[in-house]
Amino acid sequence: MIALQELAFGYRNQPPLATLSGCFHQGSLTAIIGANGTGKSTLLKTLAGLLPPLSGSFSLGRGCEDSAIGYLPQLSEFDRQFPINVRDLVLMGSLPHRGLLRSINANWHRKAADALDAVSMADFAERHIGVLSGGQLQRVLFARLMLTQAPIILLDEPFTGVDSHTTQALLQIIEQLHAEGRTILAVLHDLELVGQHFPNILHLTPDGPHWGEAQPILHSLRKADSDTPTLRIVT
Repeated sequence: MIALQELAFGYRNQPPLATLSGCFHQGSLTAIIGANGTGKSTLLKTLAGLLPPLSGSFSLGRGCEDSAIGYLPQLSEFDRQFPINVRDLVLMGSLPHRGLLRSINANWHRKAADALDAVSMADFAERHIGVLSGGQLQRVLFARLMLTQAPIILLDEPFTGVDSHTTQALLQIIEQLHAEGRTILAVLHDLELVGQHFPNILHLTPDGPHWGEAQPILHSLRKADSDTPTLRIVT
């Protein structure tokens, strides 16, 4: 679904954070992990078209158009003061399908209501987004993502700043989208959660990427941690 050909990503006039070649296969579910500064979020922004590749290229699966990618940025990047209510924010997910000039018909309003119900936010439809907690806003953003109907979904730290109950609810939505055949990439930090829910991993490191099945990569990370000497204070 996403093929990377020597894709170097990063910021202009700076060395690339990494260079990748490989494929995210159609219907795959991949966690992108690594230390801060290794380029996890930057990779997603590049695939979403928000940053140009420094060199190399990537291509989407046959038949994919600009609306093929649904991108969820980090909560910290979202402007909560934007003058919009919950329902209208969710309806923005329909833009790739209807365009800016076409009105929002009853079908889209029904889909928005169903999406809000799926994330347990139907009672908040008329509220301004500025009054929502972090977890509530993330649920609403997932509802908007559902309306895009995109075959490729990019999630940048979707569980940061939300409670465990919301995390479990959002994981259920991810599993539902995955069951529908979507290709999903998620930047994550909780390796226990990764091991439980994500079958594939892209591990970005300063020494190069490790890409493959989750369990062998997680096993090697645990082994490396256990082999690291710890400081003992003797009194």
